[in-house]
Amino acid sequence: MSTRIAFLKGHGTENDFVIVPDPENAIDLPPAAVAALCDRRAGIGGDGLLHVVRSAAHPEAAEMAAEAEWFMDYRNGDGSIAEMCGNGVRVFARYLQHAGLVTEGDLAVATRGGVKRVHLAKNGDVTVGMGRARLPEGDVTVSVGERSWPARNVNMGNPHAVAFVDDLAHAGNLYAPPPFSPATAYPDGVNVEFVVDRGPRHVALRVHERGSGETRSCGTGACAVAVATARRDGTDPAVTGTPVTYTVDVPGGRLVITERPDGEIEMTGPAVIVATGEIDTEWLENAVG
Repeated sequence: MSTRIAFLKGHGTENDFVIVPDPENAIDLPPAAVAALCDRRAGIGGDGLLHVVRSAAHPEAAEMAAEAEWFMDYRNGDGSIAEMCGNGVRVFARYLQHAGLVTEGDLAVATRGGVKRVHLAKNGDVTVGMGRARLPEGDVTVSVGERSWPARNVNMGNPHAVAFVDDLAHAGNLYAPPPFSPATAYPDGVNVEFVVDRGPRHVALRVHERGSGETRSCGTGACAVAVATARRDGTDPAVTGTPVTYTVDVPGGRLVITERPDGEIEMTGPAVIVATGEIDTEWLENAVG
C-alpha cells in the first residue's frame, strides 16, 4: 500500500462519497478498507467510495477504454461492489473537473453498468445519461412492520423496488433492508424507494440503498421512481413520442429526471467537492487488520 494516499470528499444532493484518485490502479482497496474509510465515526465517512482509475488500467473496464478514459470503480459503504451509482457519477465527473482532467461540456465515464454520458454545465449542474430502465415482469411486495405495499420492479443497471405510500414516515427507520417478496425477485438484494406525491410530475422519496442503509439521495433510485411514476400515471414516452420530466425531491435536495422517447433517462443535479486530504496508511492497515 502506498505510504501516502490522497483522498477527497464530495456529495451529490448529500449522497456523500470518499474519493480515492488512483489512475494506474495501484492502490489495494479490499472491502474492509472501504468500510473503514466510509465509517462515519472511526473513518472519513461516506455512503460509498469512488475509486478513480483509468479504464485501461482496470481489468473490468479495459474494454471500455476506447470510449471512456476514466472508470468509476464504485463501492458501497460496507465495501461491497455496486454496478452503478447515479449521484456517484456526477461527483466523479466533478472530481475530474476539479483535478483539471476534464473541462465543462461532455465526457464519458466507464462504470460497471456501462459507459455513461455526462454533461458538466456552466451553472454547476451535472447531467448524466443513465441508460434505459428495464421493467421486469412479476408482482413484488415490500414491507415495513405491519404495513405492506405493492412495488414496481425497475432495473437501472441495479435493482429497485418502488412503492407508493401515503406518508414517507411509513418507511420506518430504514436501517435494515425492508423485507420483500418473492425472494426470487432480487437474489442479490435491492434498493427500496418509498414515494409520495408532491404535485403534478413532482414526487418525493426516501430510500434504503443495499449495502449502505438509508441515504440522503439515490440517483438511480430517483430515475427508477420517475419511470415507475410515469407508468403509474399512464405515461410512456416510447408510446407518446414526447419526453416526460419529473422533479424528484430526496432528503438531500432535488433531482430532475427526464425520460426520452428512445428510452434514455437523463438525471440533472448538483455535485460538490468539499474537502481534500491524506489517509493515514498506518491507521488504514490497522483497520483492515
